[in-house]
Amino acid sequence: MSQHLKRMNAPRAMRVPRKSHYWVAKPRPGAHPLRRSVALGVLLRDHLHIAETAREAGAILAGREVHVDGRPVTDGKFAVGLMDVVAIEKTGDFFRILLDGHGRLTAIRISKDEARWKLVRVENSRTLPGGLRQYNLHDGRNVQTTKAHYKPGDTLQIEVPSQKVMSTFEFKEGASALIISGTHTGQLAKVASLEVVRSSRPNIVKFDEGISTVKPNVFVVGRDRPEIQVVEKVVA
Repeated sequence: MSQHLKRMNAPRAMRVPRKSHYWVAKPRPGAHPLRRSVALGVLLRDHLHIAETAREAGAILAGREVHVDGRPVTDGKFAVGLMDVVAIEKTGDFFRILLDGHGRLTAIRISKDEARWKLVRVENSRTLPGGLRQYNLHDGRNVQTTKAHYKPGDTLQIEVPSQKVMSTFEFKEGASALIISGTHTGQLAKVASLEVVRSSRPNIVKFDEGISTVKPNVFVVGRDRPEIQVVEKVVA
């Protein structure tokens, strides 16, 4: 796989100028897929405008001044994606990464208290020796427990970086959800019903707002109301 990425071929989610330069930093393989991630150095330079050049962004990162999900990151190509929390302790700026209506990653300014947790979606699970249950999450991490049972599609509110589960938002009727792909990307909606498809195709989720999409496009963000801010306070 190529280690380089032309701006003209960059995924829409990166939201970088296409014709100003030829190349753009390619996110390293990690927690998020390439189609829905952006390199941390690019985020600092092109989204948050904290640095003017990649060299400046690298100097900021080398000083361990930027934290992602509560941990300092020094790699400018570190992949940042949906629901990640980016904190710049020195300036007191905190951001959550969400999607706008065009499917582009957008940094939303949040408070210091909100930066202590993030939302993660349960993708699947498996049983480990000793009766442990491992739940694999959308950002590459996993949670192991014997005290709770989560289903694919449920969302966990976890403390970062400890990964302590603070709350659970089940995928069910009445849940508040964020659509993360498709025609209605970036829109908040309330789950009305789940239509089970008797084939290899994904199930269909219908919403009170009169729209529908496939289940993989749905990210539950609260019970009767969203626990996160939507894309209104956009930085850049």
